[in-house]
Amino acid sequence: MFKQILPVAAMATVLVGATSCGGNKTFKKTKDGVEYLIVTDEKGENAKVGDIIEYHMLVKIGDSVMFESRKMNDGKPVEMPLQENPQATKSMDPTEVIKMLSAGDSAVIRVELDSMARKVYTFAKPTDKLEFQFKMVSVKSKEKAEAELKEKDDKALTEYFAANGITAQKTASGLYYVVTKPGTGALPAAGQTVKVMYTGKLMDGKMFDSNIDPQFQHTEPLEFPLGKGNVIPGWDEGIALLNKGAKGTLYVPSTLAYGAQSPSPLIPANSILIFDVELLDFK
Repeated sequence: MFKQILPVAAMATVLVGATSCGGNKTFKKTKDGVEYLIVTDEKGENAKVGDIIEYHMLVKIGDSVMFESRKMNDGKPVEMPLQENPQATKSMDPTEVIKMLSAGDSAVIRVELDSMARKVYTFAKPTDKLEFQFKMVSVKSKEKAEAELKEKDDKALTEYFAANGITAQKTASGLYYVVTKPGTGALPAAGQTVKVMYTGKLMDGKMFDSNIDPQFQHTEPLEFPLGKGNVIPGWDEGIALLNKGAKGTLYVPSTLAYGAQSPSPLIPANSILIFDVELLDFK
């Protein structure tokens, strides 16, 4: 339930490799020295920081394929928000080139192999550069992508409740919840530290985390300051609906959970999450 953010630039820096473009096509350079070649240009609206993009990427060093997103992601495009990476060296950050692309565009991006990379990729020739093929599948504003996903999640949850005979309350944000055991006293306020027991699962019933089940190897209560963004939005909102001693179930749409940025292989991207929770105490 804790946040995790991985910028596209950070992922690309990790995955980046090298590939040959072939022919005598001329590469251009960004102001920071990143070489690029726009292979396909569909003349659509280019990606902006904050947009949700879907893409395929093939990564190579020389003739060696280091990563291929189609194989790693069952043929589906990778989806994530386009973000700047302030920690990345500008000459190794592909974000500026990615921002030149719209849906349907493709590009080859080259960056220099730094000394650290050469220690890792000892087989690389002195003339080799880090180069990857990037295919933009779709570009959506954060607002449009979230609206579409919110509608999809709400439909899925409504069908889930009908199929399982569940009557849940819905908040304005789209969070659903059921209080299974009322507590006593006032509700916790933002800034107060809450102490929670929980079990998280997917809609198919598969558990991905719990501080109750010993198989996840942490059975102590979870403590965090409420309303401060230390946990996913669905938790900040949902735990605030419970008083001391209350038990309930939170049905968290993906837009209030991790969205496309899953923190665990046990949680597929854009998953609706279900949490059985108990608010032990707060102060």
